[in-house]
Formats: sequence, C-alpha cells, structure tokens
Amino acid sequence: MFHRTLIKNILLLTFTLLLYQCRKDAASPDYGGYPTEVGKIIQTQCTNGACHNSQNAAACNGLDLSTWENLFTKGSINGSPVIPYSSKFSSLCYFINTYPDLGLMNSPTMPLYKSPLSKEEVMKIKQWIDNGAPDIHGNVYASNKYKKVYVVNQGCDVITVFDAETQLPIRMIEVGSQPNVNETPHFINFSPDGRYWYVVFINSPYLEKYDAQTDKLIDRCNLNNQLDWNRIIITKDGKKGFCVAWTSNGKIISVDLEKMQVINAMYGLYFPHGTALSKNNDTLYVAAQTGNYFMKIDTALTTHIDIPIDNSGVPSNASSLDPHDIFVSPDGNKLYFTCQASNEIREFDLITNSVTHIIPVGTFPQAMAYSSFDNTLYVSCELDNSGNNTLGSIVAINLNDYTTKKVFVGYQPHGIAIDESRKLLYVPSRNLVGQGIPPHHSSVCTGKNGFISILKIPDMTIQKSRIELSVDTYFAKIRP
Repeated sequence: MFHRTLIKNILLLTFTLLLYQCRKDAASPDYGGYPTEVGKIIQTQCTNGACHNSQNAAACNGLDLSTWENLFTKGSINGSPVIPYSSKFSSLCYFINTYPDLGLMNSPTMPLYKSPLSKEEVMKIKQWIDNGAPDIHGNVYASNKYKKVYVVNQGCDVITVFDAETQLPIRMIEVGSQPNVNETPHFINFSPDGRYWYVVFINSPYLEKYDAQTDKLIDRCNLNNQLDWNRIIITKDGKKGFCVAWTSNGKIISVDLEKMQVINAMYGLYFPHGTALSKNNDTLYVAAQTGNYFMKIDTALTTHIDIPIDNSGVPSNASSLDPHDIFVSPDGNKLYFTCQASNEIREFDLITNSVTHIIPVGTFPQAMAYSSFDNTLYVSCELDNSGNNTLGSIVAINLNDYTTKKVFVGYQPHGIAIDESRKLLYVPSRNLVGQGIPPHHSSVCTGKNGFISILKIPDMTIQKSRIELSVDTYFAKIRP
C-alpha cells in the first residue's frame, strides 16, 4: 500500500510540474532569443510582414533580425548593425531614431511605412546594446573569441574588431587619452603570443597597451612627449617595442613593453616610415619615405647606416623612389620596399647589398602582406585608377617567378592583412578623396565612413565587399 501511494504521489507531482512548465512556456513567448522586452519590439516592429525576417532579408540589405543569433552571425551587406557595448557605433540605432537628443538619425526611418518607435522604445534598444546586446540568457556575442582581426579607423579614434569566423565587426574599441581630441591612431601591432595589442598615434605622445582577450586598456607609455608616431615594431620575445615617428626630424624610441617605460631614443632621421626587424632581432631596417634609401640601425639605437636602393651608391633625401613600407623575407636575406613615387616594388639582397628585382605594380603602392602558403607578396596600391569608381588595386607578386596579378578593389586601399588559416585578405579602404563611395550611414565623427573588403586568396575573388566601419579605415592586423 505504501509503495502504491508513493508511486501515485510521484506521478501526481510529475504531472503538476509538466502542467506548470506548459503554463510557463505559454506565458513566455519566444522572441527569437532576444531578451523579452527588446525581442517584443523587434518582433512586432521589425520582422513582421515583408521586413527583416528570414524570408525577406535579401530585399532588406540582407539583414535578418528574426533571431538574436542571425543578427550577429549574418549581419547585413553593410556589416554589423549592432555592435555590443556601442550603441553610438550601431547603425540600427540611427535608423530607428527620430529624437535628436538620442543621437544620430538616418533615413529611411524604420520601421518602414509605419509609425516611428517611441522614445522609450529607442532608449530601450540603445540601453540593451550598451549593456552588450545580450541574448535572453545574458550571453554577449563573441565574448570568448580568440581569432580576431583588428582595423584602425584614423578619423574616429576607434579600433574595429572583427570575428575572423564570420568576417563581421563585433566590437568598436575607443582608444586614446583625450576623448574630445582626434588623436589619430595610425598603427596597431600584437605581441607574438597574441596576449596584447599596442597602438600608436599621430596626434598623441602615448603608446597604449591592451589585453587582446578583453580589449581593455592595460597601460600607457609617454614617448618623450613627441608626436607623429606611425609604427610599433615588436621583438620576437614580446619584451621590447620600437616606435617610429615620421617627420623631417624623425625619431625611433625603444620601449620596455613589460614595464611600459622608454629605454632609449634616436633623433634626427629624415622621414623614417616602414620598419622591420632582422631575423635575429639585432637590426632595424627603416625606409626613408622621402628619398632613395633605407636605414640600417642597431637595436641599441646608437648608430645607423644609410643604404640606397637605386644602385647609385649615394643616399639622397630628394624625392625619387620614396620607399613607404618594408618587408623582410622569411629567410632574413632580402628586403622588399613599396616605392610610392616610382610605382614599383624593389627587392634588395642583404648578402650582395644590391637591388636584385624591380617589379612594377600600381599607382602609389603602400602596404604589403605576405602569404607563406603560396610565397606571394600582396601589395595595396592606393591611387591606382580603374576608371570605374574603384580607386586602388591589390597586386599579388609570386616570389618564385616574380609574375604579378592585379585586382581593383575598394577605394584607397591601405594597410592590408592576411588570415592565412582561412586564406582571406582584409583590405581597408580609406574612402577619402573625390566623391568616393557613398556611405550607407552617417558617422559620429567628422567625415565619410571607410570600409573593409575581404578577398579570397590566391585567386583574389571578393568574399565580402564594403563592410562599412568608421572614418578613414586605414590599417588591419590579424591576432596571432
């Protein structure tokens, strides 16, 4: 009798729990994984009818808001309309906002052909984004991503972080020490172990160090109160960095990256720019951007030798080749220079101390990225004109036989980066001169938004184009 009563009570309890769960589910409608209050706005205002749902996304800039996951993993043809923790950089907010005191307003106002969202609804969306845009369980997208791509936006003091898996922006990290001053971040680099990233500025004397997992600021180092920094080059052990300033009285400062303290400095260099370390990390190679030579400098910053790359034997500061960027071959025996005045790549043999190859490319070559799997050097040519509203090209140089292949892409492409694991080339476009490419949305900073194009390599077909970021999209770097 006791056992039958126990079984009966267990069955009754199980039935009650199931009934409660059914009532609970019925009382909690599914809003696509969004938090209830936010999901209700999105599902009733944005995804109903012929709008941003899975069936109609193709006609709506590719934006599918039907689920929280689709929002972040699919994005739109213009990139990511929601950036966690950054409503000011989330274009979704611009198009739903009709209240000047709540920030930017773009047209057409969404929801299309309907009454605008109330001020309370817009504020609720913005607050949700500023809190990380979590899902219904409190999860913030891409919180534990390791493989990321970083893009410098010079005109807005912000670093855009991409998820390498989806090739979409996932964070906008505001950098610099003066919130109301454009400090112009110019270059970003990583410690070899991928734990930290560093950024230098044109209009700030500080080198900044960030945690690459959290993207939080760790420390700043004052570079002797000097400005115009364009490079930070890091030793293989990650302990020392060399910062280069591009002026007629150019500077190189070495920094202890563990203590974030200046070690040594060299002044009086003429417009130093592209910089690289020798294979054994005992020598700096620095391109003199105005002239016909590069500088060979010991890492103690005590002496330097000027070496011409036009076989003239005479270094000159007069504009001629104007080498901009520099790349050291994997074996450490050759240097490659982008010569922006002569529109060519020059290969210099360090063993024979002579130029061994001159490879014509496009107009105004700037940055280089090397792919080890096919021994190819990719070059951005910022002012190469296709005559078809595309200003700039990427030239691939096969270093086995020096053959080249060119594709026009973007608008003023500059600091390119290769994700070798996925065979993708990230191409930032500055989009500054002339009419350029009309932006999809406005910017919180002064100027026209730049964008990223992503090419498959080695065939250089377009994977994604015109992922819109912020002003002067200048340089890209892959987290190692």
